[in-house]
Amino acid sequence: MQLHINTYGTYVHVKDEMFEIRRKNEKGEIDKKQYSANKVTHILLTTGTSLSTDAVKLAMKFNVDIVFAEQDGSPIGRVWHSKLGSTTKIRKCQLEASLGAVGVRWTKEWITTKLGNQLNFIKDLKKHRPQHSDFLNDKISRIEAMLLSVSSLEAPKVADIADTLRGLEGTAGRLYFETLSYVLPPEYQFRGRSSRPAQDAFNAFLNYAYGILYSKIEKTLIVAGIDPYVGFLHRDDYNQLSMVYDFIEPYRTYADEVVFRLFSGKKVNKAHTDNLANGLSLNAEGKALLVTAFNKFMDDDPIRYRNRNLTRSHTIQLDAHNFANSLIA
Repeated sequence: MQLHINTYGTYVHVKDEMFEIRRKNEKGEIDKKQYSANKVTHILLTTGTSLSTDAVKLAMKFNVDIVFAEQDGSPIGRVWHSKLGSTTKIRKCQLEASLGAVGVRWTKEWITTKLGNQLNFIKDLKKHRPQHSDFLNDKISRIEAMLLSVSSLEAPKVADIADTLRGLEGTAGRLYFETLSYVLPPEYQFRGRSSRPAQDAFNAFLNYAYGILYSKIEKTLIVAGIDPYVGFLHRDDYNQLSMVYDFIEPYRTYADEVVFRLFSGKKVNKAHTDNLANGLSLNAEGKALLVTAFNKFMDDDPIRYRNRNLTRSHTIQLDAHNFANSLIA
């Protein structure tokens, strides 16, 4: 369970070894809700909220990730215990892998999986939209061509093919989001990806969903013993979580699907976003709608994965551990 605290003046503290969330309602009365610490995985707080030191201690005791985020959901800092998730040997091998063929293999796998997931999503949309079959078939064949091109790339290190990979991935992404927009009801259609700020409601929801996913991926990597800053494809810029941006790629369609379902089901309206000077942002009502749907999709609806019924959150953690173990094998 993830607790998203984004209402101004909300306070998180501890009562009876449980997290208690206190906030004023519209009548000025104090509403209180309690959550068992062993059922909470993340506490995400945005501007204007606070928590007690006892809440931090309880979170550390139960390995609960505390994340401070921007209003758009992008994580800006976290509180986590001082222990490594696993042996430092993993991080040494990770650095070595980033400079050679192992990094190439994993980078190609993440991107091909991402493109494969995008294709599967479009193919699933096609089953229920025969009137769009010509348009969807064209996009499917073009993304398949991008996937084949990525699969065929060979190089001794990622840097040698990085620009080509980014180009192919970017082209596939443009085709993919054109497709999602095309099949949405007309009032929800959008013109490509936009962020900070979003230019439309769909991107406002998607940016916040990606922010939640970034935070989840970073914690997942830390638990598995992976350094979130040592990436293979993404550049090693100052304070950039390069491995988070690498490892997240196969799972972006989880966020895409949650947001698409909300819009295709016409559950989103103008009351869920606020106008900015040059775009849109989610407000508290919109965040609540998205967070509820996202948590259910990730943690309540199991899928069949490697002959097991697992939640999507568990599949990501399993993949992270498999990645870590492969580095030291």
